[in-house]
Amino acid sequence: MQQFLSILTFYRLFVLWSFIINIAITVINPYIFPAIITKLLLTVFLWYYISETASRRKLVLYKSLGISTLKLFSGLFCIDVLLTISFLSVVKEFI
Repeated sequence: MQQFLSILTFYRLFVLWSFIINIAITVINPYIFPAIITKLLLTVFLWYYISETASRRKLVLYKSLGISTLKLFSGLFCIDVLLTISFLSVVKEFI
């Protein structure tokens, strides 16, 4: 449970950007499969960005809690996909 809460804390840093991307996806192509592929590519880009810049130091805390980089970003992707699917489902009901 502590690891899950730590992943949520890490996701909190990116939730605003994720919401903005969800709105852009809704405007451009409001289907679930392209949205999931887009989120996957953005998660891979985020992993690359964090691992190749000075932001790498942020990952030390999560490694000391026993969360590997793969586990952290896969958890981030799963949470983001769940929120994206629910957001797109709600928006599709009103459009």
